Amino acid sequence: MISTDFTNQKSGSLIHSPLGFLAFVPAPLPPEIIFDMELAMTLSKADAALSELSGLGGQLPNPHLLIAPYMKREAVLSSRIEGTKASLSDILIDELDEDALKRTPSDDVREVRNYIHAMESGIKLLERLPISLRLVSAIHEELMRGVRGEKATPGHFRHSQNWIGPQGCTPATATFVPPPVREMNEALHAWENFLHIRDTIPDLIQCALMHVQFETIHPFLDGNGRVGRLLITFFLLERRRLSQPLLYLSAYIDSHKADYYELLQRVRTHGEWNPWLHFFLNGVTEVATAAGLQAKELHKLREEYRAILRDKPNALILLDQLFVNPFMTITRAAKVLKKSHPTAKAAISVLENKKVLKEITGRHWGKLYVSKPILDAIEKPLV
Repeated sequence: MISTDFTNQKSGSLIHSPLGFLAFVPAPLPPEIIFDMELAMTLSKADAALSELSGLGGQLPNPHLLIAPYMKREAVLSSRIEGTKASLSDILIDELDEDALKRTPSDDVREVRNYIHAMESGIKLLERLPISLRLVSAIHEELMRGVRGEKATPGHFRHSQNWIGPQGCTPATATFVPPPVREMNEALHAWENFLHIRDTIPDLIQCALMHVQFETIHPFLDGNGRVGRLLITFFLLERRRLSQPLLYLSAYIDSHKADYYELLQRVRTHGEWNPWLHFFLNGVTEVATAAGLQAKELHKLREEYRAILRDKPNALILLDQLFVNPFMTITRAAKVLKKSHPTAKAAISVLENKKVLKEITGRHWGKLYVSKPILDAIEKPLV
């Protein structure tokens, strides 16, 4: 790091690490924020969009039908930021009967699968734990278990220095060096205490501050970005700003990646919190609005299909499962229906005839079907 880049000591301080290089120690939250009319308007729009999405999530007759594919898409996008190549279709097909499809999951698929498990575990933990260092450790363990970052001590805060920069850089040449271990532990406890503050900072502002501070502390050897993005959704669920886990910012961050990293760094070097807050709040507005429209489109599509299948009970049961995962095999259909393979095949034939499903392998055995309209609706970009 270049010491002269850090012009505002209110955001934190540079120290010499035990090994001699410079590291950055963030000041405790909250910072001084210029709460002008522009920020007030940006916050108001984000609050309104988030409230509308939360209300929609509470009104949907079967919200789990939307939550499952949303979570999987977020897992794909968040993992993609870290370099994985798995697609949503890869993940959805991986969920099907692997014996029938003769597949072995790739490393990328395993990483995305871990992200889904971490997300599900975190949501369940929130029923009995606030967002805390304990919760953060638990979801990191789920995230990193059995994948390429497993050597980075899953579930444990780091005991050595890390740094951020181009491949092959050293702490002396890195773009950013987080706090050394002792200072990191102090910063983490201050961060946790900040999360206990209630009713004095607008929720979305506090969420934005929480996220950037976590990324600055960088408490794990690997997986910090993914945990940091999960914490946004967990925070909004804990504060009851979301009725269902329907808001994820990875698509927005991925499409504005250069701005995202630059704004995080400008907070550290220049104490420029307002540009970061505008970026974060605009992301909430954009993604919440798009997610709400997408949820309505999926609900409308489901009702259209239910109307044309109303006298086909087995096909109707499979239809709901297609909104959880648009891919289908006869084996999966038999398990869902708890019926024989011939009965399952007959239900699939009904869905084929109604143009809901299409077979995509061309094989006589191990056939794989997909509902392309449902898959397209789920994969529709939010930003």
